[in-house]
Amino acid sequence: MKGMTEQPTRWTEATVYPDMWTDPEKDPRNSEGPSPDGELATLLDYTTSYRMTLLMKCEGLTPEQLAQRSVPPSTMSLLGLLRHLAEVERDWHNWIGDEDPLPKLYGKRDADFDEAVGEQAQVHAAYADLAREQAATDAALALHPDLAERVGEEKIAVRELYVHRVEEYARHCGHADLLRECIDGRVGQ
Repeated sequence: MKGMTEQPTRWTEATVYPDMWTDPEKDPRNSEGPSPDGELATLLDYTTSYRMTLLMKCEGLTPEQLAQRSVPPSTMSLLGLLRHLAEVERDWHNWIGDEDPLPKLYGKRDADFDEAVGEQAQVHAAYADLAREQAATDAALALHPDLAERVGEEKIAVRELYVHRVEEYARHCGHADLLRECIDGRVGQ
């Protein structure tokens, strides 16, 4: 692990805009044409884009790099973010239904970050957990297309769940920007 005084050289793959992650024609988030019509379509579009951004920030790194911590005493890492967002997706899914909540994925509070280690099996599991939990939450929310509907035991508005998802992913994509730059110097949104 690099010392806090060692800084990697900043770089990007982008040639068109030097502050971008990649050039527009290679960016899977780049959509030509008008933005989606309607509130639900817009919320889904933003969720998809931020999910892709997080995965892009993790691409091409070794398990050890994914598990590299930010700055002490924080235990935040890109691998921890993958695990954390899988845990959060499960929480959101639990909020939607009236059935007994599913247990935490990683056990005790903050285990998603604290117990993230640079092992290939854990990296594969984190990606699988995230994809599975995202799909479960997406499927549960698809049953409630009325954004004003209130769901679950706490009667939370479906709109609030969607907005919370966008906010959570956006916030953690900002963390991912900084983590990735500290790991190998790659910059860009």
